Amino acid sequence: MPVTGTPGEGTLYPRLQPGRSGLAKTSYALIDHLRSVDKWRVRRVFGVVSESEIDALDEGLALFLGLGAKLRSPGEQPGGY
Repeated sequence: MPVTGTPGEGTLYPRLQPGRSGLAKTSYALIDHLRSVDKWRVRRVFGVVSESEIDALDEGLALFLGLGAKLRSPGEQPGGY
């Protein structure tokens, strides 16, 4: 998914920190602009996002794709989206 330096509001625009991620400044994922990329076009890794950022991306993707109920653990209560 693409990223931008312009802050967005809500679950579909999680914040990504600069540093280990390879980003030069605080950025925001644009989950609602999701697109596929052939793995052969990925030539190198620029960085690694934190576990908390991965969780935020997963939550936004589940919401955007309508998968929230399917991704919850058995017995987990709905909510948080």
